[in-house]
Amino acid sequence: MDLHFGDSKPTDDERAAVDALLGPPESSWEGAARDEMGAADLRWARGGRAARDRRDLLLPGLHAINDRIGWISEGALDYLCRRLTVPPAEAYGVATFYALFSVKPRPATVLHVCTDLACAAAGAGELCAGIEARLGPGSGVSVQRGPCLGLCERAPAALAVKAGDPVRTAASAPATVEGAVLAASAPDSAPGEPPAAMAVPQAGDPSLTLLRRVGVVDPASLDDYRVHGGYAALRRAFELGPAGVIREVTDSGLVGRGGAAFPTGRKWQATASQPDHPHYVVCNADESEPGTFKDRVLMEGDPYALVEAMTIAGYATGAHRGHLYLRGEYPRALRRLEHAIAQARARGFLGDDILGQGYAFDIEIRRGAGAYICGEETALFNSIEGYRGEPRSKPPFPVEKGLFGKPTVANNVETLVNVLPILTMGAPAYAAIGTGRSTGPKLYCVSGSVDRPGVYELPFGATLGELLELAGVRDGLRAVLLGGAAGGFVRADEMDIPLTFEGTREAGTTLGSGVVLAFDGTVPLPRLLLRIAEFFRDESCGQCVPCRVGTVRQEEALHRIAERTGAAAADDIALLREVGRAMRDASICGLGQTAWNAVESAIDRLGAYA
Repeated sequence: MDLHFGDSKPTDDERAAVDALLGPPESSWEGAARDEMGAADLRWARGGRAARDRRDLLLPGLHAINDRIGWISEGALDYLCRRLTVPPAEAYGVATFYALFSVKPRPATVLHVCTDLACAAAGAGELCAGIEARLGPGSGVSVQRGPCLGLCERAPAALAVKAGDPVRTAASAPATVEGAVLAASAPDSAPGEPPAAMAVPQAGDPSLTLLRRVGVVDPASLDDYRVHGGYAALRRAFELGPAGVIREVTDSGLVGRGGAAFPTGRKWQATASQPDHPHYVVCNADESEPGTFKDRVLMEGDPYALVEAMTIAGYATGAHRGHLYLRGEYPRALRRLEHAIAQARARGFLGDDILGQGYAFDIEIRRGAGAYICGEETALFNSIEGYRGEPRSKPPFPVEKGLFGKPTVANNVETLVNVLPILTMGAPAYAAIGTGRSTGPKLYCVSGSVDRPGVYELPFGATLGELLELAGVRDGLRAVLLGGAAGGFVRADEMDIPLTFEGTREAGTTLGSGVVLAFDGTVPLPRLLLRIAEFFRDESCGQCVPCRVGTVRQEEALHRIAERTGAAAADDIALLREVGRAMRDASICGLGQTAWNAVESAIDRLGAYA
């Protein structure tokens, strides 16, 4: 393997950032300094399996450099590659894959301003223009317009990241020019974020199941969590045994809440039955779908619930290691989960002998770095392993060969947290919630033209109209986007659509991950569709031709017809349909397969460009 190391050297700060993660280098092969005579210690080099087993530290290493310096220089990348025995060309490909990293010099402070759907409807364009006018080239702040920050209930939103030791962050939402500039210039002095309960209009309602602790318990207190029923589900799991837990989850009818709706019990059973070991549990907390923020609210408001649920998933599937892949744009969730995991470990709820049951399980957090595609489970595995976050072809499926080529169960945050009430109330009682084919409660992320945006919990089977009535939909409603950018539009007269997987499917749309974005007549629909097309073009990993080319052609066609209607747009609309079918039929993963959905539904249901 030709590593092709260059002559660039890391600065002292860059070296310190890498060494803080990996420890000091043990020889000059790994970048240790020469002795006082200038001689290099080349007596031995780490290699073989020992080197390959460290590849998964590449993403944390890139984060360490980016957090400390603000960007990743050639010398820093070279030093990290020496430490991990990774070819620099491969590491460069990984570093440039993620939006939160930069391999070009930039200021230590970066202000990310969301320009996605909810924020665009709330005036993100004017906000960006005002910020850019206030922060000129010499301000020491890099202003970056970017995709959803997961703060849709407080749109428009901005996130300031100031590199250093430690890195400092400050969110401004709802953002004003003054508030965003303050967050960027003095993140320590910026106003703190409101509590997670502010994103839950139903907070404190005793009838809630998944959100019942948000706003009620102290998210930093393990004792408070236990007072409010925490770890009762894990104790019940130990009573039932692994097979009993899987049986309860299967009988409950729980399906994945990320959009695919695959039966959770079947996935757990398939993983548990694999003879190959070790098994892994992966929590997909990289909710990057524009308009989605429910998992963030759960992690910020009830972090111990996720820790407990991952432990149960590990116990049921025979896994002893869990990886929590968290969005890089969620600094508060990161702090809450790091604290919760540390406290659980210190109190015997994680570690070598959980609750004296002889079962060992621990959780490691891996931060994403701004790539929507990493919400696809196999792309997420590649990201954790230190490769570009590109999807893998299936089969083999993750339950057979997932993370590190081993059997893996992957679920998102909402799916995992549902396991707790299943075990505490029993599968029959849980299955009685909702409908016969869509059981249990569901979380919905409501934003846009409503008076009370936030996360709502309703049993499956409630109608779209009932949900929007709770949120206080405003007069002049024109359309609702269900499922986010990968979902579909419905008309204002379709409020009787039942919010179930089968109900939305029969209505010709999708429930997806639970995004409900309401738009009134003040929002220009063509511009909204163009933003969706831009999003998919930016987020395509480029691995397969249908998606790589199709997303570009879709955006080009929408640009051409943005100012035209009727017969003048007919040819481009026909082209859009042809490109959309090609992406849907031939793309490797769900990104390309769904990139045309929202545009198609807007044309067919809303008469866009007619």
